[in-house]
Amino acid sequence: MNTSDLITTAISQTFRSKVRTTLTILAIFVGAFTLVLTNGLGTGINRYIDDTVSSIGATDVMTVTQPSGAGVAAGGGPIEYNPDAIAAGPTAPPGSTVVALDQTDLDALAAIDGVLRVEPTISVNADYVQFDDGTPYVTGVGRLVAGQTIQLAAGSEPDDSSGTPEVTLPLSLVEPLGFHDAESAIGQTVTFGITDAERRSHTVEATVTGVSEQAFAGPTTTVTPNQALTDALVEFQNIGVPAAEQERFAQASVFFDPNATIEEIDALKDRLADEGYTGTTVADQLGTFTAIIDGIVLVLNAFAIIALLAASFGIVNTLYMSVQERTREIGLMKAMGMGSGRVFSLFSLEAVFLGFLGSAIGAAVAIIVGTALSSALADTLLADLPGLTLLAFDPISIATVILIVMGIAFLAGTLPAARAASADPVESLRYE
Repeated sequence: MNTSDLITTAISQTFRSKVRTTLTILAIFVGAFTLVLTNGLGTGINRYIDDTVSSIGATDVMTVTQPSGAGVAAGGGPIEYNPDAIAAGPTAPPGSTVVALDQTDLDALAAIDGVLRVEPTISVNADYVQFDDGTPYVTGVGRLVAGQTIQLAAGSEPDDSSGTPEVTLPLSLVEPLGFHDAESAIGQTVTFGITDAERRSHTVEATVTGVSEQAFAGPTTTVTPNQALTDALVEFQNIGVPAAEQERFAQASVFFDPNATIEEIDALKDRLADEGYTGTTVADQLGTFTAIIDGIVLVLNAFAIIALLAASFGIVNTLYMSVQERTREIGLMKAMGMGSGRVFSLFSLEAVFLGFLGSAIGAAVAIIVGTALSSALADTLLADLPGLTLLAFDPISIATVILIVMGIAFLAGTLPAARAASADPVESLRYE
């Protein structure tokens, strides 16, 4: 009996007892269905993180600061005031400060082995944003760090090469400013108010080029300016500020080789640390998010594996019963010259086929149910998180699940297959 005959025979014999086979397949189906859904959950959430949260910088850029502490000493008491410390920024924990970077620090960073270039991050402030003579609203100004992108609801990102001020508004400011929707805001002119160090007020006008989607952390009123608008705001906010103070930065972007390995990046962090700086990459900032999601998915997958292990006992039972019922048939096959290896392969193929049927059906149903559920949630409970596909299915992941289930089925079928292979042909032919 050649390989093709073995496969054909295994498939035909699988449905010899339809009820028993169907129940076994259903048990496998439950485990595979759960496993595909949980993997889809992890894929969907991680993709959303990649699209929204991970757009905080390029993979070849490191944010560098000089830590100063959080206002409390290690023992819980106060620490000495550091005149060189400034606020770490809006994304840092409350009270966190860093030692301001100046041109000397930028030169020192540029001289560190592995650093290609250094760009300071300029802090920009604005009092409010207003459209026509409508109500002014408090706003923040968030410059894009190197490699950062914006998830847009309409329009395009502001052009840094343009000589005129341009801005991208957050979706949360569209209706309050008086626009009907995101599309209607594109091309309109908004006014920013800013107060200088001498407490005098100034205004700067900018053209709206785009509207950004709601951020992962929730609604925000932070706008994104182009270089021309940034320069205009910085010029006004620096009026009355000593020249030395204007060259103080909370952080800087350090560019390194985009093909650098993890070990090389870690070595660069160590060299920065030796000079008194702290470097943080995009991967570092996303580590907590991805670790939590992967942990949840791992726990859910564990329950699915338990279901599959339970199903494996069903496979063992099904094949043991099949061996028992086909004892004389096995004896006849061996008497006609079929080797023990072929007999073992025949029953192993039956087990693998059971695993394939259960996992393939489970995966197909999981994709259908998951896609429908994800679409329904996107329009209801998750409507405030645009762009989130809660359950996303990766073909490679699905194929891996099917192969894993088939592997479990094969292992479950080895005992019955081994029993069939070791059967004595004479005794089997005498079996009643």
